[in-house]
Amino acid sequence: MTRFPVTALRSVDLGTPDLARSEAFYCETWGLERVSMADGVVYLRATDSDHHVVALHRSERTELKAVTFRLASSDDFDAISRNAIREGAVLLSAPGPNMAPDGGVMMSLHGPEGGVLRFVHGDARHVPKPPRPALPERLAHVNLNSTDVDRSAAFYEKALGFRLTDRSAAMAFVRCNSDHHAVVIADAKVNGLNHVAFLMPTWEGVMRGAGRMIDAGHPIAWGVGRHGPGDNVFAYFIDPVGTVIEYTAEVLQVDDSYVVHGPDHWVWPPGRTDQWGIAPPKADHVKAAQLAVRYAA
Repeated sequence: MTRFPVTALRSVDLGTPDLARSEAFYCETWGLERVSMADGVVYLRATDSDHHVVALHRSERTELKAVTFRLASSDDFDAISRNAIREGAVLLSAPGPNMAPDGGVMMSLHGPEGGVLRFVHGDARHVPKPPRPALPERLAHVNLNSTDVDRSAAFYEKALGFRLTDRSAAMAFVRCNSDHHAVVIADAKVNGLNHVAFLMPTWEGVMRGAGRMIDAGHPIAWGVGRHGPGDNVFAYFIDPVGTVIEYTAEVLQVDDSYVVHGPDHWVWPPGRTDQWGIAPPKADHVKAAQLAVRYAA
């Protein structure tokens, strides 16, 4: 099995123009729990061991402020920084003590297409809670929009040590562990956030979570269905400030024997948008939302 210097997608930092409303939504409806607040930032955990999976910042607009990955070893900071700079990134902060509540050692980079990528080692962890079917366990993946998908995918491979698992006509899927993908890169006219996916314990958890969202007045934006690359069940929603979020489950587990498939493989019959053929075509307002959240300046 390939040794990955990055072992997991840990968390995302989201900017919101209505911090109180966003916190209430993610805690009372989406299924996360507040663990701390420091310097105006609200940290929210899921049921697994990550200190937090979402950090909410007050900002003038809805935006993606950072994506944080966990490193296998403190020895990996040097190679990651050197490789990333060679591939067009800019070092924002060298490895050093992380003063935020999650602790550990943190390094920050500015990616070639924008956005802040952070890398942490030795961060605080929780004792996992007993799984609850309708609550998120952890982040499953982050989907980023890119004006040059292949260049962005190459950055993740050459700079960060990810591996390409599949390439559809519109997206590249890259992994850093046995999950089929931790990052998805979507072809777009702008760079920024497409959506954030949260892993549910089972496909029924996706359904139960979707039911809770509907009861709270948040209709399904796209789905329910089963994706092609990754084979995961999905249901998409739009949060109160316009961020597209996903409940997902049953992400395909792969190893080095997995064969990468190209665009010719990922083709559906006319009108179909998922494997099952039950997800309706994605509405225009959902497509617009998936392009609206940019990287923080």
